[in-house]
Amino acid sequence: MNLRDIKKEIEYLVGEFIDDCSLFLAFNPDRNDEGIAKIIDEAVDLYNDLKDRVSDKVEGNKKAYYNGLRKELVEGLDKLCEKLSQEISK
Repeated sequence: MNLRDIKKEIEYLVGEFIDDCSLFLAFNPDRNDEGIAKIIDEAVDLYNDLKDRVSDKVEGNKKAYYNGLRKELVEGLDKLCEKLSQEISK
């Protein structure tokens, strides 16, 4: 487990999600959707929160702490994907 790898995972996964949102808006110019903009804002908030928490000094079991962050990343992105799917299907 490498701290640098966790930071890269957060950056890559959240970045890809934001790219997906942007691509949808680019391919559907007739939809000026505020809902997707809010979802992108939530993704940025998730990114900032996780990056800040990764940089915090950890006391105790570091492996469990970072595994918990990875789990939060996956769960957070899963919820955002569900919101994006609902917004697209409108």
